[in-house]
Amino acid sequence: MKTYIFHVSGMHCQSCAALIESGLNDVPEVTKAKASLAHLNVEVTGEFGDKEAEHVARDLSEVLKSHGYALTLEKQKHFIKWSDFKLAVPIAVGFFVLFIVLQKLGIVNLVTASRVSYGTAFVIGLIASVSTCMAVVGGLVLSMSANFAKEGDKVRPQILFHAGRLVSFFILGGIIGELGSAFQLGATGSFIISFIVAIILLILGINLLDVFPWAKKFQPTLPSFIGKHVLGLKNVNHTLTPLLIGVATFFLPCGFTQSMQIYTLTTGNFLTGALIMFIFALGTLPVLSLLSFSSMGIHKKAQSGIFFKTAGLVVIFFGIFNLINALVAIGIIAPLFDF
Repeated sequence: MKTYIFHVSGMHCQSCAALIESGLNDVPEVTKAKASLAHLNVEVTGEFGDKEAEHVARDLSEVLKSHGYALTLEKQKHFIKWSDFKLAVPIAVGFFVLFIVLQKLGIVNLVTASRVSYGTAFVIGLIASVSTCMAVVGGLVLSMSANFAKEGDKVRPQILFHAGRLVSFFILGGIIGELGSAFQLGATGSFIISFIVAIILLILGINLLDVFPWAKKFQPTLPSFIGKHVLGLKNVNHTLTPLLIGVATFFLPCGFTQSMQIYTLTTGNFLTGALIMFIFALGTLPVLSLLSFSSMGIHKKAQSGIFFKTAGLVVIFFGIFNLINALVAIGIIAPLFDF
């Protein structure tokens, strides 16, 4: 029995850590795997015979390769590809201009002065689906699909998974909204919640830029044991397993999901909370559906750096915009935009 500590490339959130642990713990030789987002490494204990550490790292990297992760003995120097910003910044600026024009014309009311709207929830869902959701939910649905595909059942599990995800986000979002009514949040309480949501979005956006590795330490997350239990469901080959996994994704450690859940508390209404979470899940549906039905992996594409940096700038924009709106709503600053 030996214990190794390998450095991990490609890890950017707590969901990644849970996915890495789940993947490695499925390896027969591995007794225990513990990943650390703060240190970007994983501690692996197991019986690997006479294999050298480099050999073990290569073998385990093959297991994680499909999810976009790699293990090395030496800590890899963080490399920032600044050239990606040459395209990312103009694309993001184009989005900002379009956003403001649509707001000014009143065609699409994405963000109001005091709340996150359905349009915002949908856009954040789209972005989530190609970052944290892509890493963990995508990996989860592919693993689950592989188990059912062995028995020739390829389509039904996918449909059940996505249906379970949408329905659970609606119902559980409504429950969170209803719970919020019991707290009777006043102006100060609503400001605090809106401020927390804005800060979470800023942290998520900064991490998507992949410029400040230390920022990963501040990424909010649910207790890791919740993610581990959800990921463990993929190995249960039962007719309703895909449906249960879809429901369980509501509790996975995804910062985007949690920011929407925190905001939903402020609605104080079952239907509003249900619709916010449902539309957020609906935003994740296109990419996750493509992933589950065609094994698409955006993180493997050559343009992924540009894409993630663009998404990061857009998320930071939403974070700043919601922070400004929260300050306006409580009367700390005057409105900067006249929508």
